[in-house]
Amino acid sequence: MTGRPPADAEPPLLIACALGIERLALRRGGRAGAAGEAGPRVVTLRTGMGPQAAERALTEALRAGSVTERSPVIASGFCAGLAPGMRPGDVVVAEATRGHHTAAPETPCRDNGPLLRALRERGLTVHSGLLCGSDHVVRGAERAELHAAGAVAVDMESAATLGAARAAGRRPVAAVRVVVDAPEHELVRIGTVRGGISAFRVLRSVLPVFHEWHRSLLLPWR
Repeated sequence: MTGRPPADAEPPLLIACALGIERLALRRGGRAGAAGEAGPRVVTLRTGMGPQAAERALTEALRAGSVTERSPVIASGFCAGLAPGMRPGDVVVAEATRGHHTAAPETPCRDNGPLLRALRERGLTVHSGLLCGSDHVVRGAERAELHAAGAVAVDMESAATLGAARAAGRRPVAAVRVVVDAPEHELVRIGTVRGGISAFRVLRSVLPVFHEWHRSLLLPWR
């Protein structure tokens, strides 16, 4: 972690992901940007897997001072799609996240319009809706139950990440996940490697969109 940014500096963008492979994709995406194009300062935080690890890592990062109380937070990485027809490489932009506990509160993502437009302009297949949290890998009947309850995708960290971000201060938050596992393309089936490669490539391509979203926000955030 670096020192605390100056008070008048542009708030850095904090991108939280669970896995090393996700952080690798996001960092390679930064190197793949247009030559000479300066993006915002980005802090890419690897939280570790699971909601408890995500909440703990995000809370510690915000307290450490490498980002400010105005820094936008994006939860990113891979997810499991829940709707029939979803495929590896599809993108999910959360309208809200909800934790894995019964009757867990939702965290709305009110600033996701620019993300949706920019991702679709890149020709990606984008889904929007409720991103549900879990503390384990979801398969089979449980996947169908979550979809029937209104969720379009599930992962283990986004809800905890955004909940911790909002608990620490009023700031823009978003969750953008790439589908690596879907009803007709479960991880246990043949083709997993191909699906994983597709998801990695898409995740690597989205960082410039995160930069655009950061620039589009009115800061200080109202």
